[in-house]
Parts: sequence; C-alpha cells; structure tokens
Amino acid sequence: MTVEFLKAFSEPELAQQLIQQIKAKSRTPIRLMEVCGTHTVALFRSGIRSVLPETISLLSGPGCPVCVTAQQEIDAFIALARQEDVIITTFGDLIRVPGTCSSLQQQRAGGRDIRMVYATTDALAIARENPARQVVFLGVGFETTAPTVAAAVMAARAEGLKNFSVISAHKLVPPALAALIQTANIRLDGFILPGHASVIIGLNAYRPVFAEHPMAAVVTGFEPIDILQGLALLVAQIEAGEKQLANAYPRAVTAEGNQPAQKILADVFRPVDALWRGLSVIPRSGLALAEAYGEFDATRRFQIEVEDVPEPKGCACGEILTGLKTPPECALYQKKCTPAAPVGPCMVSSEGTCAAYYRYQG
Repeated sequence: MTVEFLKAFSEPELAQQLIQQIKAKSRTPIRLMEVCGTHTVALFRSGIRSVLPETISLLSGPGCPVCVTAQQEIDAFIALARQEDVIITTFGDLIRVPGTCSSLQQQRAGGRDIRMVYATTDALAIARENPARQVVFLGVGFETTAPTVAAAVMAARAEGLKNFSVISAHKLVPPALAALIQTANIRLDGFILPGHASVIIGLNAYRPVFAEHPMAAVVTGFEPIDILQGLALLVAQIEAGEKQLANAYPRAVTAEGNQPAQKILADVFRPVDALWRGLSVIPRSGLALAEAYGEFDATRRFQIEVEDVPEPKGCACGEILTGLKTPPECALYQKKCTPAAPVGPCMVSSEGTCAAYYRYQG
C-alpha cells in the first residue's frame, strides 16, 4: 500500500485501517459482485482492486442500464427513429449502442432527428416547441431515473401535451438479484448493492429477495471510503458464516426509501416481465406505463415490429453482465471491440464493464 494510493482518499488513515481490516479477516476465497456500474468504475478509478487480497474476487454485474437493455429493445428504438415526423430524445450513452443493423448514432448521421437530452424535462420542452411533430423519450434505467420519467408523463398529461410519449425499457434491481442468485454456474458470496437505486427504493425493498435467497449484501455509496467500508462489512460477515443485509450508506439510504418517488412510480407505471441482456426474461422486473397513462405509451402510438434476435456474434456482454466472464475473456475485447468501434453495449456505456477495463486495466 503506497503513500500515493492513500493520498487519493479524503481520510487516508481510515482507508488504511479498513484495508488492513479486510486483509486480516479475508482468509477464504470470496466472490463479490458490484451490481452498479458506477461502483465498477469507482473501484477501478480509486485503485481499490489493486490493494485487495488475492482471496477476494470482484465481479461486475448487470448494473449498467444501457448494457442490460436487450438487443430487441435497441432495434425497436432504431425502428422508431426511422418513422417520419418523429423526434427521438434520449440520454447520451444509448445513442452509440449498436443494434442488429444500425445504431441511433448512424440514424442521426443519416438525417433522422435524434436529440441527446440531460433530463426528461428537456424532452418535454422539445415537445412544446414542436407541436406538429411527435416527440418520444427512450426510458432506459433503473429505479434511480424512472421517477423522473414518471414525473414527465404526469406533467405531459397535466399540460395536455398530445405529441409526447415514452418507450419504457426501465428495469428493477431486486428481481435481477434473485435471478442472479438462481442462475446456474454463477457462484457468489455477496453483493455490493447500488447506492443510487437504494436511495429511492430503500433497504426494505431487498428484504423479500434475501429472505428467500439468503446472501451477504451491503448497500454502499460511491466514494472510496464508502466502498471500503462496504467491503469490510461483507468480508466480516462472510468469514463469520453470516448472510445479512446491511446498510453502509446511512447518510443517503433509509429503510423506507424515497416514498414520494415510490408513489409516483406506482401511479404511472406497472411491473411487467422484462427481457434483460444476459439474464433472459425476469418476472416483474420491468416497468410499463399503467393503463391510466396508456396514451403516452409510444409502443401503442406507433406500430413497431422487430424480430427476436441474438446478441452480436462473438460478443460476451451477456456473460460479462452476469459475472460468468470478464472482458479479457471475450474474444472480441480490444480486437474487434474497442471504445472507438464497440460491438456490444458494455464497451459503449460510461458505466460499462468493458469500457472500465479498457480504460483502467488495458
């Protein structure tokens, strides 16, 4: 452990204590999965991976919203972009994700009106400014961003905006955890749970999953000290033979979560079975617009038909998202698949595992 490494921490003495604590208690091989893509990037950027004992293996999970969006959903977005008089609005990472035959970026280069926005309110503003055209927001994300989309839909109805709609490809974290635990060939000893989504759903949202499938799990923040504290808690309980749900991010995450945001989600959306890249269909793991807001469902407003297609040939993104492979084990990694010419979404997204490996590990 170098002085330079510790200088990266706001509390170097505490960081050193936590690292020593982890090393002292870690005696057996432990496989931990960070569910959130932001944690994946933070672990690399902080250098924490390099100072952990060899007994601890960190696997990256399905915590990148763009990455888990199924190939069929990407193709549906592209098909919609080809419709006349439609303005597509979306967050930045999604634009470069390759579909089966194209991408939103290629469609934009070909003249289609596809606009990157930073908030759903930007999409509403575009709809107001273009009353003669249909504006569609591509809703991709977890419980963190879904409330903002729900709020935009509520605002559109209140204003009487008839030219605004949403495709909801939102995913829910707890059902994915249950699916991961039950997936064959994935051996996990503990989860590092996402801080952002947990702020919304609260610690209690995970309890049914871990009551049925006991597993050591800790919610933590994204600062290096937060992550080290979470790792120390996980290692301590795993080595003690315990399987508990803990909160190492109490300054932001409560047991109940953000109840106003939960109410907005419950009012505007309904849970549905959803297709995840790498995990197939997970029951009640997605969000579709509730019947009361059906008029804002772009899948109803437009006729979009896409085929059931496999992931790009040779791309191991699905296996990487479930911890079955690491990026260097993909035959395309750093060869046919690079940030400049990505094959799969894991190399595109700023939170993608392949992009993180490429940037920080080479």
